[in-house]
Amino acid sequence: MAKGMKIAIVDDEQDMRQSISQWLALSGFDTETYPSAEEALKALGPDYPGVVVSDIKMPGMDGMAFLKRLMSQDSALPVIMITGHGDVPMAVEAMRVGAFDFLEKPFNPDRMTELAKKATLNRRLTLDNRALRRELSDGSGLMKKLIGTSAPMERLREDILDLGQAEGHVLIDGETGTGKTLVAHALHAVGAKAGRKFVLFSCAAHDEAGLAARLFGPVTEGVVLPLIEEARGGTLVLEDIDALPQALQARLLTWMNDQGTPAETRVVAISNLAEQGKTCEDVLRPDLYYRLAAMKITLPPLRTRGEDILTLFTRYAEQFAEEYGCAAPQVNAQEAAQLLQAPWPGNVRQLINISERAVLQARRGSGSIASLLMADNEDAGPAMTTEGKPLKEYVEAFERMLIDNTMRRHKGSIANVMDELCLPRRTLNEKMAKYGLTRSDYL
Repeated sequence: MAKGMKIAIVDDEQDMRQSISQWLALSGFDTETYPSAEEALKALGPDYPGVVVSDIKMPGMDGMAFLKRLMSQDSALPVIMITGHGDVPMAVEAMRVGAFDFLEKPFNPDRMTELAKKATLNRRLTLDNRALRRELSDGSGLMKKLIGTSAPMERLREDILDLGQAEGHVLIDGETGTGKTLVAHALHAVGAKAGRKFVLFSCAAHDEAGLAARLFGPVTEGVVLPLIEEARGGTLVLEDIDALPQALQARLLTWMNDQGTPAETRVVAISNLAEQGKTCEDVLRPDLYYRLAAMKITLPPLRTRGEDILTLFTRYAEQFAEEYGCAAPQVNAQEAAQLLQAPWPGNVRQLINISERAVLQARRGSGSIASLLMADNEDAGPAMTTEGKPLKEYVEAFERMLIDNTMRRHKGSIANVMDELCLPRRTLNEKMAKYGLTRSDYL
């Protein structure tokens, strides 16, 4: 069940409202009841955090008119319709209008619970995608999901917004641990298919026969639909596209071509070949590769993102410190330089791992960031990158991190930050402006 989801029950019969409400409440749902469609409409807005269960036959505004009003203000809101015996044709019409599903009286309460669980999970995905879309569309401040102010990250966000609004299929590549799956989610969230199905599948998880059945059918026991049907109208994300056998590449291309333009279902393919010295072009059929790569996003490796490294390390260290109930480790100038110089072969995933271990070390009062980096990079060659940077860049990155950390610790109190860093107000203001830090971000 999706945490925090509500269920609005709309029925003119008090006994029926209470019966449904009591049963769903016993199943763990947060319910609220309304005696009429008119009353319910006053409370149900476009981003209502839940689903609706409504009778079809009601005095005043009936269930069909109610459904149409709800769909007009939020077409992704799951609405479960309750019909009387013999009203199945009306229920079918409700499904055509946009209902999530329907139940015929007298219905099995367990079936009601099952539908409610599916509907709330569907709603949570829709609302999460909308929240991510708003974050990506908002140019102010740092994004919670795609953190960083470096030039490569600014370009990545622009690419996501541009390609997300386009209709074509997309190829995402880049080194391991750079966040390719997160970018696939973001592309879906900012595009025209936001709120529709988002289906994620790894092509490396099955043999050829299993891949063929899962992708194209026939369905196997326990699987409702093949992926091309499950994702219909939404986005189908194929991780490890390079693991797809040639015969299935041909079938995938045929299916993509049969959809026409614009495609009903968008394919986002993810390749993990960057660190193996190959490219997706080396292993895919040329016609499939060029169909996918017409729109391509290559994620930047962490080592090219400059001071984003310090921002990410600090944010994750603070999250783990809160989780473990201890203070986050304070990074000194030498450690900041070591973090900036490390090669990061595992990229953001490796940084998250090191930040957690740094918190655990600090809690025990032992170890150092340098030792963690050295141990983590033993198999990756030299402990430091060969790309030298001017000392000024290291100093500025550390200075920005220090001011950012202190502002967040004091929740935007300029007086406290001035006192801790021994800076006059004018100097602090100048440095914050230089590094793009705004006091309102910390309040």
